[in-house]
Amino acid sequence: MSWGTELWDQFDNLEKHTQWGIDILEKYIKFVKERTEIELSYAKQLRNLSKKYQPKKNSKEEEEYRYTACKAFLATLNEMNDYAGQHEVIAENMTSQIIAELVRYVQELKQERKSHFHDGRKAQQHIETCWKQLESSKRRFERDCKEADRAQQYFEKMDADINVTKADVEKARQQAQARHQMAEESKTDYSSILQKFNHEQHEYYHTHIPNIFQKIQEMEERRIVRMGESVKTYAELDRQVIPIIGKCLDGIVKAAESIDPKNDSQLVVEAYKSGFEPPGDIEFEDYTQPMKRTVSDNSLSNSRGEGKSELKFGGKSKGKLWPFIKKNKPPPPPPASASPSAVPNGPQSPKQQKEPLSHRFNEFMTSKPKIHCFRSLKRGLSLKLGATPEDFSNLPPEQRRKKLQQKVDELNKEIQKEMDQRDAITKMKDVYLKNPQMGDSASLGHKLGEVSQNIEKLRLETQKFEAWLAEVEGRLPARSDQARRQSGMYEAQNAPSVNNCAQDRESPDGSYTEEQSQESEVKVLATDFDDEFDDEEPLPAIGTCKALYTFEGQNEGTISVVEGETLFVIEEDKGDGWTRIRRNEDEEGYVPTSYVEVYLDKNAKGAKTYI
Repeated sequence: MSWGTELWDQFDNLEKHTQWGIDILEKYIKFVKERTEIELSYAKQLRNLSKKYQPKKNSKEEEEYRYTACKAFLATLNEMNDYAGQHEVIAENMTSQIIAELVRYVQELKQERKSHFHDGRKAQQHIETCWKQLESSKRRFERDCKEADRAQQYFEKMDADINVTKADVEKARQQAQARHQMAEESKTDYSSILQKFNHEQHEYYHTHIPNIFQKIQEMEERRIVRMGESVKTYAELDRQVIPIIGKCLDGIVKAAESIDPKNDSQLVVEAYKSGFEPPGDIEFEDYTQPMKRTVSDNSLSNSRGEGKSELKFGGKSKGKLWPFIKKNKPPPPPPASASPSAVPNGPQSPKQQKEPLSHRFNEFMTSKPKIHCFRSLKRGLSLKLGATPEDFSNLPPEQRRKKLQQKVDELNKEIQKEMDQRDAITKMKDVYLKNPQMGDSASLGHKLGEVSQNIEKLRLETQKFEAWLAEVEGRLPARSDQARRQSGMYEAQNAPSVNNCAQDRESPDGSYTEEQSQESEVKVLATDFDDEFDDEEPLPAIGTCKALYTFEGQNEGTISVVEGETLFVIEEDKGDGWTRIRRNEDEEGYVPTSYVEVYLDKNAKGAKTYI
């Protein structure tokens, strides 16, 4: 089957058909292009969807993804992101392997088609020209024959007429001969042109047109084959990503199988465990028989003995605080501490005692607190206002320990970062010292000092949080003087609040309030009652110190010093990095031990001798 032999007379139809084939190819290209746009749009929507549900960094939502179910969901989001990537791969491969190739092929196909049909039109025009020549030769031969026939008839007429002279007859005869000669020449020319036309026509229909149509047929068949290959490539590109998409789906299934409800339950326990013990049984209170106590010296001594026994065996009671606790040494910022008599609803000082102490003691033991501790009220108010204590004391013990440990780890990382920066500056300074042309080493001194100060501040901050962490973990006494010195914070509520602070450990809003009786045993001696109510005397100076650096005392309980300033030492370093100093009778506080040079008085009480 050949278009040249079968369709020799269908030049126009073949031209339309081949143009239709190119249009089909361009339509397929448009289809694939729209498919790539859909794939890209779908991939973009999948990525946006995955990004939309990704947990935000440094947010509470990120902490929720510790649970295995949330991790599975996060893995699904990540797999969907990879899934979207495969659709982008499909679009990219279709663009490069189908669209780009077909667009280039269509341009080549158009050029080839144009060339073939140009040759066909050229052959067609040539045969038409030959036909016109044949027609013209034929008409001329016909005209010459008619003219010769008329000339012959005119000669015969003149020859038959006796009135015509011989000269006229001879002239008519010559003219008839000339016409016959012209007719013979036209006949010969017509015969020659006819033979030529027949030859050209045979070549046209049996050689030129079949060859041209054969080339057009081959061109069209190549177009069809190329389109079939493109369709196959279209399917193969989809099939290539199926294994990877299958891996994405397998990853989602694996994430779903990794969900562990027991582990999630344990994480809930770790996240919300308060560390408290369930409350004990409530004692029965008999209101039918009023309690009568005899106020006497014997009752005082008995109550003291009973108090000792109860504290000895129940010193860690969480319900109430012992009202007459012997205070630890005051916190770092020691403003004029309020005397016990200044505490609302508290017992008066022995110097202003109007009633026997035993009566006041019995009255305290039998009375029930009416209002909550000021510290609890303050914490509850701060929680309502959205403020979080620096030591996380508003949290339960277990949660507080985790927060403090997290804070210590963050500070240690910052310290390591600053130390690396200091080492880098030091190395750079050494390089500048060895090679002055590279830079001025003196310009790095200020930066090195800033980094050193930052490291010192971070270390002090770390020591403060480590002290709080040790307090929670039970390594240090509760709210000891050392921990207070580390924090540099003075809390007026640490003064004895008598029965007002003997409330439960929870404030009215349900937040946790840490009390001293939670961490340390209460030890009360009968001889300490009078000392409890005495005003504190200022500590004597045990030496002097000289400020080596300027220190800005920004935290409460600290004091600012200027480089070169001389001050009095009233309490030496206890191993926590702080020294207590005094400028005058009204100004005293703590400064870092590394910022001062201490000269202790050997004759002072409690002073140590340094060799």
